[in-house]
Amino acid sequence: MTSRKSNRLLLGAVPLVLLAAAAGPGPTSIPEARRAKANDNRIPAGAMRGDTLVLRLVVGKAEWYPEHKNGPHITIEAFGEEGKAPSIPAPLIRVRAGTPIRATVRNALTDSTIHVIGLATQPVPVSDTLHIVPGASAERTFTAGAPGTYLYRAVIGNNPDGRPSERETANGAFVVDPEGGSPPDRIFVVNVIAYDLDSVHLRQALGFNGRSWPYTERQPMTVGDTVHWRIVNGTTRGHPIHLHGFYFRMDQAGTGLASRVIPEAQRRLSVTEQVPPWQTRMFTWAPDRPGNWLLHCHLTFHVTPEVRLDNAEESHEDHSPDAGRHMAGLVLGIQVAPRRGESYARTGVPRRLDLFVQQGPPRGRMPMTYSYVLQRGATPPAPDSIVVPSSTLVVTRGEATDIVVHNRSREATGIHWHGIELESWSDGVVGWSNQGKAMAPPIAPRDSFVARLTLPRAGTFMYHTHLNDAKQLTSGAAGALVVLEPGEVFDRSRDHVYLAHWNGRPRGLAGTPALLINGDTLASPDVELAAGVSHRFRFINIGAALNVRFQLRRDTTLVGWQARAEDGADLPQAQRVPQPATQLVAVGETFDFEFTPPGPGEYELSAAFAIPPGLFRSIGPAQQWRQRVVVR
Repeated sequence: MTSRKSNRLLLGAVPLVLLAAAAGPGPTSIPEARRAKANDNRIPAGAMRGDTLVLRLVVGKAEWYPEHKNGPHITIEAFGEEGKAPSIPAPLIRVRAGTPIRATVRNALTDSTIHVIGLATQPVPVSDTLHIVPGASAERTFTAGAPGTYLYRAVIGNNPDGRPSERETANGAFVVDPEGGSPPDRIFVVNVIAYDLDSVHLRQALGFNGRSWPYTERQPMTVGDTVHWRIVNGTTRGHPIHLHGFYFRMDQAGTGLASRVIPEAQRRLSVTEQVPPWQTRMFTWAPDRPGNWLLHCHLTFHVTPEVRLDNAEESHEDHSPDAGRHMAGLVLGIQVAPRRGESYARTGVPRRLDLFVQQGPPRGRMPMTYSYVLQRGATPPAPDSIVVPSSTLVVTRGEATDIVVHNRSREATGIHWHGIELESWSDGVVGWSNQGKAMAPPIAPRDSFVARLTLPRAGTFMYHTHLNDAKQLTSGAAGALVVLEPGEVFDRSRDHVYLAHWNGRPRGLAGTPALLINGDTLASPDVELAAGVSHRFRFINIGAALNVRFQLRRDTTLVGWQARAEDGADLPQAQRVPQPATQLVAVGETFDFEFTPPGPGEYELSAAFAIPPGLFRSIGPAQQWRQRVVVR
């Protein structure tokens, strides 16, 4: 595959430092591209010779079929074991701490030097890199180091720092278990290939363990199981990994070259975790409700039909009732069976809220506007009423609530209740969320759907479309959901919600995404705060992509605020501490902070896309939203 520009709408490349070289003579015969197999990361590579693991790896051309076995393919570079088929991701290396490893890597490419990172004692120095010229081999003997989850990879080509295309398939997981072993787990590696076909269309292949939805491996489990998952990001961009319906506990975090166990007192609960480029995470969760659920990347452009390798316009099925057609890419399906003899029916007479899906005229960069408008009082909202962002819903913890969604728009939709612990049927994934054998239908025009919620915790959440996401989400189909403790009243003078989203979708790959905060572009009206009073700031990012950084300053200096919660879950006590008033919010995340202004004065709250220097040249200077905060 020749080098081409990357997709500028998503997180871009990070620089690599490649130093010490080691290469030796190798065979001169170069094999042709071979069909790569999908690696489910269940079987470790290599063979034990006494107490030593012997690995014989080769990097060569391979044909990757991320979808159907007879579907489209793309030619890439991949690792394999000598004498075996190449694999996407690379063969799993898994040993116990202290195991001696003798690894040989052969470069079977004819035109590119490879730079192999990660084959060394953990933690691995960034300078410890093997450089192997075409046709050559290199051998390295080392001892597995600190327990944890790591990444090894081959950077292809002689200019790894400036490579404009994404060729992120020659990498895999390297797990070092403690001496006593690890509990049963699963390992999921993210791989991406992407390049521009023209200024509008992108050709890409994305996979969890070498497969793209709906061909990814299903994850069967039973209510009450304890699940340990390791996520390895084998790409140059961050991925916000989101779990539907449940919280997970973050146990380990790693850079790919180093890994650390998170102290028990600091282990937080999340529903979305931003995994930066080349990094790893390990989390634990336990399903307590049956049904179908998802784990997926929350970058819109990584889960919609256009990411299929065969992404001709006629293949897009954004409104399909089949979840295998209206989603694609970085999605895993989870199927939780009920525990025998248990009932999961909710109790109590539900409160009813009526929410109307409205479609309106163009607004800003939006070619049309989608809006969820809450009925207030006995009369439904007018058919042409539009609010951007959508209505903030306020409900009470533990109170059964039916939200009746009436679709007045001209196309089918579905609503996902993001971060909410609820029944599968109401989770909002058309054709996948289930009630027995029945699958949740699309909400057709002039039809309605009842989402049955009983919220078990107070906090900050969101709701958004989960059908035709790229169009509807960037046109306003998202809103905030605030859950209060029983007896608590939502006080807008002390409780402030900020929802970050997009002002339409850019046209073509080189377009510039525009940030909206609560529906405003560059500024919002002033807000007044009472001095000496505790105020709660709730931050939500439901853009199609890109992290957003919020900051609160007085003059040019960051003030302080106190962290309260992430993704609707209270932070561990050790993390609920005063800190500088700046927070990066990934797509699909929410954060809560408390701010108590000591006296009268003026402050400024700002928000902007968090774009690393030198990246996304097409976006230009970062657009910044501001709001004057007046304390009296």
